[in-house]
Formats: sequence, structure tokens, C-alpha cells
Amino acid sequence: MSELAIRVDRLGKRYRLGRGRQSQSRYFTLRDTLTEGVQQMFQRNGATQKEAQEFWALRDVTFDVKQGEVVGIIGRNGAGKSTLLKLLSRVTEPTTGIIHIKGRVASLLEVGTGFHPELTGRENIFLNGAILGMRHTEITSKFDEIVAFAEVERFLDTPVKHYSSGMYVRLAFAVAAHLEPDILVVDEVLAVGDAEFQQRCIQKMKEVSTQGRSVLLVSHNMMLIEQFCSRAVLLVKGKIETAGNVRETLSAYLRPKRLSISGKTASLELIEATSENKKSEPPEIICFPGKACHFKLELRVPQDWSRCYLNLVVEDDAGRFLLHSRSDTDDFRPSLPAGDYILTSDLSSLNLAPGTYVLWFRVYCASGDTELVDSDEYMLRVDGLRVLQEGHVHVENRWAITPRLGASRLGL
Repeated sequence: MSELAIRVDRLGKRYRLGRGRQSQSRYFTLRDTLTEGVQQMFQRNGATQKEAQEFWALRDVTFDVKQGEVVGIIGRNGAGKSTLLKLLSRVTEPTTGIIHIKGRVASLLEVGTGFHPELTGRENIFLNGAILGMRHTEITSKFDEIVAFAEVERFLDTPVKHYSSGMYVRLAFAVAAHLEPDILVVDEVLAVGDAEFQQRCIQKMKEVSTQGRSVLLVSHNMMLIEQFCSRAVLLVKGKIETAGNVRETLSAYLRPKRLSISGKTASLELIEATSENKKSEPPEIICFPGKACHFKLELRVPQDWSRCYLNLVVEDDAGRFLLHSRSDTDDFRPSLPAGDYILTSDLSSLNLAPGTYVLWFRVYCASGDTELVDSDEYMLRVDGLRVLQEGHVHVENRWAITPRLGASRLGL
């Protein structure tokens, strides 16, 4: 069994919100004291005030990371992912729990982490190496590789405060990955780089993991998590919802239950999808760029509904709508007496680039008391060339080149 690189046991991090006293060592003026006294006069219960000012970003988090393992940390915004990485990187201290780390940790948490803005790129490379505990000779032996990877030769002796965000990230990642840390911690900051740089970063992280070093990666790019990570941890409101197999963890992330506003026992469930004569079943739906995709759903209506709209929604991993189709745009607003139904939805062309998305459906009826029922969220995989690329839209595009002096037309 591989040795553990990280062991986290019942980890918790509490923050104090509002304008209450954050530290007993802080000096308070007479104005501060009077203001706090007036605020307390309007509080019915001092304990309620204290409770309202406390926020647990993480609570009772326990997991292990083996040496050489690549673990993805996923969850929605505010789930506690970045807080967890800051605790593991010793940027902040935990409120409760224990962290055992074996070896040196290099972190890339946000643009400019660990860089002194007044120092040059060259000086920051040596500074970061010293922080990691490396000798001057060790840093020097890696210096040329770092500079070549970051592609900042021209600006090496320029203070980094003049760097663009892309230059910052290139140099920061090059330093973190090449100075041989035992554990590499990377937050979503790689999204700042261009597609070609992201590919090189991924290749470098793969090299790091094959050398027996561990990688922790936070990303909203589910395709990247699935392709790169051996395990995944899903955080929900500061607690671990599930951890283990990457695909199962991704499914748990993408399929939270949606509740009917009416609270009645209506249900809407996707049972089958077909694209290019290939069928797929939930929770994973497979379609192809620019091709038709057909969906079949089961709907249960508990009472008579009328003037119903049928909706299909595709979101990216950050929850942004990429595709929204409503039946009322075609003036299709059916009435549905109580009963069970089969719904079909036919997309003539799914113009999404290859990648992983979130798909869900809704039936909304506006007669009398508004009725609403949503399906689960499903993982929509658009198959194609698996490369990182900018944008989500796929379009058919034909090119041709014609020589200015005539001759033949070259079609591409």
C-alpha cells in the first residue's frame, strides 16, 4: 500500500462575520467601544449575535491522499474548496482538526501567490525556492527549465508587478512544478492561461504524478477532472458529500435533486437519449457536436395542468446557461390532465464543443396556481476531439483558398 502524502482528520475552519471583535489583541478606541455598546442594546440575545457572526467554511472534513495520487476537489462556488487548499498550504490555520503532510508543498492558489511585486521574476524564482527549503545550487540547476517553460525571458529582470495575469500564472506554475515539491496544490487559477499553456501545465502535472509526487487540483472543468484525476472529493457547504471514484463523484456533483415549487408529487425523469443511432441512459448522456440528439422523458402530473411550457437547459460547470429551449417559442403550450406521459425532445443539431456539461429539463404550467417540476441534473458528454479549448459553441465552417491570379480553387 502506498504511503500517505496527506492525512486530514476532522478538519474545520471557522470565520467570524460582521464587525464584531476579531481578536482579543486588537486595540479598541472609545468610539469602537461605544459603537459596540449601542449595537448590543438592539440585540435581544447576545448568543444569537455571536452565532450569526460565525461561519464554518469547512467542518469535519476527513480524507487521505497517497503518494503519487492525483485528487480533484470539486464543488459549487462557496463549497469550501479554496479554503481547504489554503489550509493544506499553511496559508491559514485550521480551527479544528489535524493535518499531516509528508514532504514539501508547492501551491498555486491565485494569481501572484508567493510573489513579491517589487522583486523581479529572477529574484522571485530564488525566493520561492528558498521558501520551499531548496539550496541555491538546486534552484540554479532548475532555473533554465523554469524560464523556458514560463516563456518570460525578456521580462526576467522586470519587477513582477508589471507582469500581466497570464505572465504571472506562467511563471508561478513553472516555479511550483519545477522545484520538485512532494505535493503540488493547484486552484482554478490555470483558467487564466491560454489553451496551449493549459495543455503544457496538464502534461507537467502528469509528469509530476508519475514521479511519485501528489497533486491536488481544484477545477470547474469536469472533463479535466475526469481525464487527469485518479480520485475526486466533492464538497457541499463545507462538508464532504462523497469521495472516491471520479465518475461516481462527478455524477453526485451534477445531479442534485430539484424540488417542485408546488410541493406536490409531480415528477419528470429522463429515461433515454439517442444520438447518431447510439443510445445512452442517465446519469451520463452522450451526444456529438453538430449532430441531432433525441431525448425521452417520463412525466407524472398529479392534477390537471394547462398552458404548459416544456424546457430543455444545458449549463456549463459554473452554472451558466449555454442552451435554453422553450416549447412556447413554437406556440406549443399543451394542457395536461392528471396522469402519466411520455415526452420527447428532438434537437436537430447540438452545437456544443466537445466537453462535459449539465443537462436538465423543466415543465412549467401557468394556469391557476403555478406548477413547476424539474428533472434531476444529468451529465451531458459531447464526444469529439478531447482537447482543452476556449469557448463552448461548435459551428460547421468550410474554408477555401483561391490564388489571386486564377489557377485552381483549393477546398479545405
